[in-house]
Amino acid sequence: MGNVVRFGVSLEPKLLKQFDQMLKLRQYGNRSEAVRDLIRNALIEEDWESDSKDAVGVLTLVYNHESMELAQRLTHLQHDELAHIISALHVHLDHHNCLEVLIMRGNASEIRTAADRLISTRGVKHGKLTTTTTGRQLK
Repeated sequence: MGNVVRFGVSLEPKLLKQFDQMLKLRQYGNRSEAVRDLIRNALIEEDWESDSKDAVGVLTLVYNHESMELAQRLTHLQHDELAHIISALHVHLDHHNCLEVLIMRGNASEIRTAADRLISTRGVKHGKLTTTTTGRQLK
């Protein structure tokens, strides 16, 4: 970590106690690592709000594959988004339900729009876009 800057943070005792409990649950070695992660998360959220940054998202979809032509509609929509979908995983959860995991990359607003199209497809039981970063701008 070569060059670091130390700074102080003032917190109410109750908030610090809650923070330390969270650190213990998440197995952080120290407060500095946790603060760095919080800052990185805030920066990633800021990038997603700007809409124009190169971003990465993971879209999960759960659906009943027996729904009328749903699998075909989802496949068709995914083909429409080839520029954004860089990988796909299909898992059979049981005799009726499937899980699709799509890794998407591109402009944040375009990823969000594509994810919304897939999530709102009739027959999808649950969908969620998890946003992240390419990591290039983070140290």
